[in-house]
Amino acid sequence: MNLKVVLTLIIFFSLAFTGKSQALKTGMVTDDGSWCWFSDPRAIMVDGNVITGWVKANGTIEAAKLDFENEELSVTELYFMLEPDDHDNPAFTSTASGSVLAMYTRHSKRDIFINYLSDPGDFSFTSPQLINSFSDEQLALYPRKTMTYANPFRLRSENNRIYCFGRWTGFKPNMIWSDDDGASWSKSKVVITNYPFDSNNRPYVKYFSDGQSKIHLVFTDGHPRDEATNSVYYTYYEKGAFYNASGDLIVTEDQLPFEPKDASIVYTSNLKEGRAWVADIGQDAQGNPVILYTRSPNETNHEYWYARYTGSGWVDQKICDSGPWFPQTPDGRQEREPHYFGGMSIHPDNADVIYLSRQVNGVFEIERWETNDLGNSWKTEAITSKSEFDNVRPYLPRGMKAEDKEVVLWMQNEKYIHYTDYKSSIKYSIGEY
Repeated sequence: MNLKVVLTLIIFFSLAFTGKSQALKTGMVTDDGSWCWFSDPRAIMVDGNVITGWVKANGTIEAAKLDFENEELSVTELYFMLEPDDHDNPAFTSTASGSVLAMYTRHSKRDIFINYLSDPGDFSFTSPQLINSFSDEQLALYPRKTMTYANPFRLRSENNRIYCFGRWTGFKPNMIWSDDDGASWSKSKVVITNYPFDSNNRPYVKYFSDGQSKIHLVFTDGHPRDEATNSVYYTYYEKGAFYNASGDLIVTEDQLPFEPKDASIVYTSNLKEGRAWVADIGQDAQGNPVILYTRSPNETNHEYWYARYTGSGWVDQKICDSGPWFPQTPDGRQEREPHYFGGMSIHPDNADVIYLSRQVNGVFEIERWETNDLGNSWKTEAITSKSEFDNVRPYLPRGMKAEDKEVVLWMQNEKYIHYTDYKSSIKYSIGEY
């Protein structure tokens, strides 16, 4: 059963002001919600409204619509008590018919779930349905059967085909697609793997689509906890094939998978400069990739980096030091996720603008950074300051235009011990720049 609640919150449109006298509207979307950063878009713009979702502390999956014009927040339940794990947050895409799909998985289980929103104005999703995407042929080649993450994108140039990516067969990045607005799906295909095949190795991927013909991918060798060096690679999908940054063919869809070494190298990790992890990817006005990633020379400081492809090569600039991990390590225990950095997000229609979370006076705060020289210099503005709790994992809704008011959403952690043990809220800010 779906549960729909329409709330008008006083806090939803409370005002805050920054040092530049830029008026920001700030508020809370939910006081019980968390999300990961490898299932995206976790927020999209639909008819001027933001649709987003999260995982409650008890494992219930919820979605929300933020209607700024009417000052309303609509919340609906997608799946009751799926599991308490923030890897399970829903990701969203619109369809050619005007509906919205919410897609999500459990963490390292065997199911993809999908809910359909036929009328965004009514904001009532269907009950969850299962997608059975495993291919016996692929499992024979890459024998590990697991599901984590969902990243759906619609390409208008391919007759509105919807692609969805995640870490599935073989513990590797996979893809499936639908040609009927998500009613039916192909079997999954492994996209990236090393040879010889290692079922314990897991490249981490961030995706971004222009919505027309192209899907950008930035990825690592694996998890920084498991890899002594962890480099950053780039590829893009277009018209049935994958290419490197300069447009050279890597493989066609029929020739998948390819190895990391076949893609463009953004950063070659080494013991001195540190292992990397990926935060976000977008594109500039020319369609070239823009990448946010971390380098960790040590686990007590994660450096933030900004890489842009210019057509002739990568411009790779350090943004700032962000501080250590944000999980609250219990006394006497070793931190299980020392590479959980605060987070970064690129404006989907203005690659000069990013939002990031870094530690300021012992607390993670959200800041807006803007560059006009490919990341060589920045002007900054605090979105949060002097906070009691950490503010992490900011995200800018996909579909937001450069001329729109800027909306950023993020997690605020009253408690975050682990991705299965948290008490978090989702907050937002909207402002003009």
